[in-house]
Amino acid sequence: MEKLELVRKWSINTYKCTKQILSEKLGRGSRTVDLELEARIDVLRDNKRKYEQVVKLAQTLANQLTQVMQTQRQLGDAFADLSLKTPELHEEFGYNAETQKLLSKNGETLLGAINFFIASVNTLVDKTIEDTMVNIKQYEAARVEYDAYRTDLEELNLGPRDAATLPKIEQSQIQFQIHREKYEKMRNDVSIKLQFLEENKVKVLHNQLILFHNAIAAYFAGNQQHLEQTLRQFHIKLKMPGADTPSWLEEH
Repeated sequence: MEKLELVRKWSINTYKCTKQILSEKLGRGSRTVDLELEARIDVLRDNKRKYEQVVKLAQTLANQLTQVMQTQRQLGDAFADLSLKTPELHEEFGYNAETQKLLSKNGETLLGAINFFIASVNTLVDKTIEDTMVNIKQYEAARVEYDAYRTDLEELNLGPRDAATLPKIEQSQIQFQIHREKYEKMRNDVSIKLQFLEENKVKVLHNQLILFHNAIAAYFAGNQQHLEQTLRQFHIKLKMPGADTPSWLEEH
């Protein structure tokens, strides 16, 4: 019997919410709107899409850099081979071989920074922001429920008030109060969550953008020392080519 009662309540709630959603879509029903909160949610959704695009582009950059590094290694090997087999151009080929190998090595370091940037922003988007999006969906569902029971109570109050309808009105008032409290709690929870998310987002992106800028700038300036220092500053593990396990880029 208890299970049947739960099913009955769920069915009634689902019916009321579906009716409310359809009524809103058809322009006949009213919906409760918190303009400030809705604006903050819209900004979050827009930022989430933009961060996802940044990650996608950064991944493309990482893939392209990997291809460039592979070509540089092959070119370095070709120059080194020619240096051994061409005595009259031994030094010239040798310089070019060393340059390509150094570029490839610096590319490995830059790739480590880019991959760390990608992983960190991905965590922000897929875990931190997504966790808040789950709360937003719960808040939006609570809003629909609240408006559904509010509409139900308003319709009953517009009808006759007699011995047959008063118990229904009282019960509707109770349900309305329950769902209003639930909605207000969810609204406050989402507002607080958005504030914490904003603070965390600024902190994470501040560090990651500094890392990305410093690593890119050092790489294209040919400053190997600054590039390696950037990775040490952010405690990034760098997996060297052919190594079974990652090694820390450390100062000894």
